[in-house]
Amino acid sequence: MVLFLDFNPFDNLLCILLGISFTVWFTLLLVFIIVPAIFGVSFGIRQLYMKTLLKIFEWATRRIERGAKDKNHPLHKPYSNAIIAKEPTSLEEEIKEIRRSGSNRDLDSASEFEMSDIFYFCRRGVESIMDDEVTKRFSAEELESWNLLTRSNYNFQHISLRLTVLWGLGVVIRYGFLLPLRVTLAFTGVGLLVVLTSIIGFLPNGRTKNFLSEKVHLMCYRICVRALTAIITYHDSENKPKNGGICVANHTSPIDVIILASDGCYAMVGQIHGGLMGVIQKSMVKACPHIWFERSEVKDRHLVAKRLSDHVEDKTKLPILIFPEGTCINNTSVMMFKKGSFEIGSTVYPVAIKYDPRFGDAFWNSSQFGMVSYLLRMMSSWAIVCSVWYLPPMSREEGEDAVQFANRVKAAIARQGGLVDLLWDGGLKRGKVKDTFKEEQQKLYSKMLRPTWGPQNGHSSAP
Repeated sequence: MVLFLDFNPFDNLLCILLGISFTVWFTLLLVFIIVPAIFGVSFGIRQLYMKTLLKIFEWATRRIERGAKDKNHPLHKPYSNAIIAKEPTSLEEEIKEIRRSGSNRDLDSASEFEMSDIFYFCRRGVESIMDDEVTKRFSAEELESWNLLTRSNYNFQHISLRLTVLWGLGVVIRYGFLLPLRVTLAFTGVGLLVVLTSIIGFLPNGRTKNFLSEKVHLMCYRICVRALTAIITYHDSENKPKNGGICVANHTSPIDVIILASDGCYAMVGQIHGGLMGVIQKSMVKACPHIWFERSEVKDRHLVAKRLSDHVEDKTKLPILIFPEGTCINNTSVMMFKKGSFEIGSTVYPVAIKYDPRFGDAFWNSSQFGMVSYLLRMMSSWAIVCSVWYLPPMSREEGEDAVQFANRVKAAIARQGGLVDLLWDGGLKRGKVKDTFKEEQQKLYSKMLRPTWGPQNGHSSAP
């Protein structure tokens, strides 16, 4: 019996071309990304890429401004700080000023309630509605220039064919070349992390295991950093966190962990998850003493504090990495630090992280985007550019409680990163204002009225 095979030379040629393309792709990946990540070196390609993007953005912005001027289109200019100009004055001073403007009496000694006092609270309420300094910290930071990432820019108009073609070319480059490359790198980094840490987990505890674990973690995190085309500038590396300490940083995105861990190893703290994240956590803890909590244990503050204290007391263990804000802020400010990590009594190593939003918005708005869609947005942006400052270590001073210590550390981070220092709790992102905030304003106002309730007026001295 004779079999006739339908042989097509074109199919054979296509297979050869696909094989050559895969070989070239893998070779470039290995030589220019994976090997440099292993040894912690850079060829300067990302820096050149960043400078080129800046020139393109500047040209596009000038083109938009010139076109808008020719067509008399008003340009949208985002508010850099706030809508309403506010001067730092106390409640008592403002109420006295309101009273003084509507009366000829000597109001410096007047301490009883006046109807005009209502205007102060009404004005502050309207200001809070018009210029809410809390809610706007949970939305993306506005840009004055167009970074060619979206056509929903406030200033976008059909200015010229060249600008439109440039935007379209950017879409093709980001989704046709950068996104597949970055997804490949991400799977490579995560895959190597799971496999290699699982293998290292079989080694006996000792210096060899710790050495290999640190090298593997650094290599894999550096590959993941390249999956985002992250261009990071580290400052004051002599202040990097040391074993037995706690590293605290402002929180903008889940990738904050990768940004810091690509320059040094840390012990992570978090809740145990299922799925892929659970597999990664289980493999990591085999090679390094990370601190994972069950869902039922997270709310047990005493248990959490004890686990953290036991870790920092062992000077051979890696420093703990914690984000005390407890939620992601849009990198324009630093919000209230939870006091738990400042009650332990260990040395605290503050770190300030500041992203450059011109190349891509690193802020994770968890109420708008899921984790997968957020990561796809990151991998389809131009790049992630940020600066990291290692601040000098800080310790709790005599007579200072945990809240005061947390506020002092937060102020140092905000000052170094050029961020706004806010006292508000980041939990307001999803919760209501606590009654304590309302009661604080009531207490301040009652102190003004307290003299009128003294014994000399026939009343009890209690407020």
